[in-house]
Amino acid sequence: LSVCLSVCLSVCLSVCVSSHTDTDNSGFVSDFELQELFREASFCMPGYRVRDIVEIFVAGDTNKDGKISFEEFVSIYQELKSKELSETFKKTIARREGIQSFGGLSGISSEGTQHSYSGRERERERERLHVLIGVCVCVCCSDLCDAVVILQLYEKVNVPVEWKKVNRPPYSALGSNMKKLENCTYAVELGRNKARFSLVGIGGVNLNEGSPMHTLALVWQLMRRYTLQVLSDLGDGEKIGDQIIINWVNTQLKEGGKDSQISSFKDKLISTSLPVIDLLDTIAPKSIKEELVKRGELSDADKLNNAKYAITVSRKIGARVYALPDDLVEVKPKMVLTVFACLMGRGMKKADG
Repeated sequence: LSVCLSVCLSVCLSVCVSSHTDTDNSGFVSDFELQELFREASFCMPGYRVRDIVEIFVAGDTNKDGKISFEEFVSIYQELKSKELSETFKKTIARREGIQSFGGLSGISSEGTQHSYSGRERERERERLHVLIGVCVCVCCSDLCDAVVILQLYEKVNVPVEWKKVNRPPYSALGSNMKKLENCTYAVELGRNKARFSLVGIGGVNLNEGSPMHTLALVWQLMRRYTLQVLSDLGDGEKIGDQIIINWVNTQLKEGGKDSQISSFKDKLISTSLPVIDLLDTIAPKSIKEELVKRGELSDADKLNNAKYAITVSRKIGARVYALPDDLVEVKPKMVLTVFACLMGRGMKKADG
């Protein structure tokens, strides 16, 4: 990151001098303005990368006011030319000591959402993988450095794996890492050539070294492919739209005599998990124990408990829901969609049966 940052800033600095970087005239450079600056300099960087860069700036905030002035911007750029200091920044990010966290660049994602590769996010991905393949893994650590779990995920999304090409554990002491690297290289080739994933700048060595950025980039695309597969299965080979799922959910709730309804996958009522719980009670009668459900005025703790219960029951009745309780509480539209899509699949199987 520090090397990329130094290169980007060398170009961006010239743009900064000749353009109006401080778009809101606050006298400081924000994460949004920095992203616009990179874009103007022909560096289209995702929001999470920009926030990582801003964290570096905050770590070098000389007057500790939590803001980045133009003078500090220039000063930090000049210091980044020093390789030694760049390494210090990298170590600081790894420890995450004294670094401010930034939310998303949009209004929605900035409210309590962090897109840097935090331990919390890795834990979420670990649990999602656990649900999908039934194996407990530690994302971006030793459990993925041989790519065997990733290759298992490919099979879950109907990407054929030639297992005769795969080195399986236990590995011999001599040349073990080379065998793992061969697996990782094969996993990247499958993603690029068979799954048609966007894996620009990702190589087998990145997975083998446990790079969070590169590993999660591949894992997230596998998760997305699984979701598309669920939707395709519901539509008999044709992907179905959001509104079809929403209409099905509301119809089931109405027919089941439930009061809850949803207008979209961003509906704030979803944060209570009550639409999910009521839907479960409709498609799987007696699966819900009402005494365990919180209704009325709900605290944050109540919402989280409802979400945990909803996810647990969903998996118990056979719906392969890989969303997590936080996804419901925070109303993450894409993950909420997967919850209702999986429940729709479960409900339709019951109707066909």
